[in-house]
Amino acid sequence: MRPIHPAWVVLLTSAWLATACNLPLWQEVARLPGSGSLRDWGFALAFGAIVAAGNAALLSLLAWRWTLKPAAVVLVLMAALGMYFMLAYGIAIDSFMLLNVLQTDLGEARDLLDWRLPVSVLALAAPPFLGLYRRPLQRLGAMRQVAYNGLLLLGSLAVSVLCLLLVFQEFSSTMRNHPRLRYLINPLNSVYALGNIATQPLRMDTHALLPLGRDARLGASYSGQTKPPLLVLVLGETGRSQNFGINGYARDTTPRLAARKDLVSARNAWSCGTSTAASLPCMFAHLGRADYEDRPSNYENLLDVLQHAGLGVLWVENQSGCKGVCARIGEIHNPADPALCPGGECLDRVMLQNLDAQIAALPAERRARGSVVVLHQMGSHGPAYYKRSAQENKKFEPECHSAALQECGREQVVNAYDNSIVETDHFLDSVLEWLLTHEKRAQTAMMYVADHGESLGENNIYLHGLPYAIAPDVQKHIPWITWLSPAMQSRTGLSSACLQRDQDQRRISHDNYFHSVLGLMDVQTSAYRPELDLFAPCSRIGGKQG
Repeated sequence: MRPIHPAWVVLLTSAWLATACNLPLWQEVARLPGSGSLRDWGFALAFGAIVAAGNAALLSLLAWRWTLKPAAVVLVLMAALGMYFMLAYGIAIDSFMLLNVLQTDLGEARDLLDWRLPVSVLALAAPPFLGLYRRPLQRLGAMRQVAYNGLLLLGSLAVSVLCLLLVFQEFSSTMRNHPRLRYLINPLNSVYALGNIATQPLRMDTHALLPLGRDARLGASYSGQTKPPLLVLVLGETGRSQNFGINGYARDTTPRLAARKDLVSARNAWSCGTSTAASLPCMFAHLGRADYEDRPSNYENLLDVLQHAGLGVLWVENQSGCKGVCARIGEIHNPADPALCPGGECLDRVMLQNLDAQIAALPAERRARGSVVVLHQMGSHGPAYYKRSAQENKKFEPECHSAALQECGREQVVNAYDNSIVETDHFLDSVLEWLLTHEKRAQTAMMYVADHGESLGENNIYLHGLPYAIAPDVQKHIPWITWLSPAMQSRTGLSSACLQRDQDQRRISHDNYFHSVLGLMDVQTSAYRPELDLFAPCSRIGGKQG
């Protein structure tokens, strides 16, 4: 068969990527206000030319004899996979979304698999793959190849600039008012995100561990204590504040928690990110969301500061890992219990098994001072919400049993999700019951905070992970529930009534997490900021009576 010129491979592949592989982008453009006029058609055509030219510019850098076809194959595969997930779940792709993908374990990946995935990828990838396979590349001399590649690059840039100038006013206005569009440009969104991740070590030194709170010491409440404090931090997964009955949801998804009169539930709490990879390191950091993305993320964190103070720290995992937060203390995965781990994925109650023995294995001198135990939930992780609840906690039927949530009725999706909240209610109640068994030898407390929220089909968006600036509130509005035993209230001078009054409408966020845990545990360090400590206004330790 007659060889094909490399320039044609670049141009045809770029056109395919800009058209067939960018359906989510063009659907979003078609939904823009005023779409359908001749002026808007002109904008769409110019935008399409800019996208195609961007792909061509990228490929022109790789248009060499041994790299062009592999590069084209990789870009088409990236585009096909990206388009499937953007269409199926309404997601957009940025660096944090790519980090989530890279950190996904086998169980999470299996939940996302569906027959539609290979069919969609095959439909998008097969035509260019067949063309690349059947036609050999025309061989060019080194100088001719350099010349053609240079012309392709310059031509692509010229087309981009010309089209941008033609529609500059509309383009700048659209990108400013609809920033979601930039995360839908496929596969350049994934290429940019991967480049951003790969070059982070060049932009900031992430190799050396930066010290934090090395001056940490235990406060006056530890002097002469007869019982050490025991704090359980439950890290919720994918918790929507508005789907918790205790927060006013019409459905009774939290009957066990609602029956307790000693809980404090903050109804105006917000996450640091919209994914576990973004939120978990951020909430354990001292920086706060505004500074976290722009500063080195390799500082020691809350767990390190607690250890510097001499406390025992334990991390028990029931998900895909601690995202580096527990790197210096390690994480424990409990063995699967057939009763709690149907299909190999465990309900969160498995983390309470062997917990006493795991705490007992901490150094005795640290346990004598106090302990902080972190329980990282599977919680309501999607899209397989139906797997996150035991049969006895399935209050709402029918459930969606498909990974392709858009194929289920929205009521079925919400039912499955709400049942996972019922399971979390059961789990948190079990944690509180477990803590009650330790009251004779410890002053106990629990704080449950979700890492992020979730979209359940609103505006045809599912799951989570949208860039924070464009994510809907349901992906950022989280539950935050605190329980203090009478002994812990006496130790700290806190009262549940004062806390509930203070947190009933006050806006709080993950920015408060680091400092509130230090305040509750009476750890004194220069890294602590009392103005971000939720407990300080009501605490004797915080210097202010409630």
